[in-house]
Amino acid sequence: MQPIVYLFFRGTCAEALSFYAAAFGSEEPELLTVASMPPEVRSQMPPMADETVMHGAVKVGMGWIYASDDMGDNVPAMAGASISVALPTVEETHRVFAVLAEGGEVRMPLEATFFAPAFGTLTDRFGTRWMIMADAPEAA
Repeated sequence: MQPIVYLFFRGTCAEALSFYAAAFGSEEPELLTVASMPPEVRSQMPPMADETVMHGAVKVGMGWIYASDDMGDNVPAMAGASISVALPTVEETHRVFAVLAEGGEVRMPLEATFFAPAFGTLTDRFGTRWMIMADAPEAA
């Protein structure tokens, strides 16, 4: 069993998953949109734009981020959770942190800590909170 993060966006799911794919050097995300729904199923749904994402997925390292556009009108912003990613090198950690921080808010600048050679936190421009770190070097 492996938990998978499932994020909800307010109409920006496709853009967010493409952004994450580029940030982590992943392939383009898989997207299932309202337009791809069978007509008999879509007719039972509330009206939604064709490009609304019903389900999306992007591979990040050995894991996945799943997401969709939230269909509700009164959905609160994401809070109380962060996606934690450990990258193999300090250089890659700095690159990914900088990309995710563009247009977002750095909550803790990326720096060396007692538990990792680089660690920082941010909220990206889509409202997703991240904890980004470099894997600690193995003890000799």
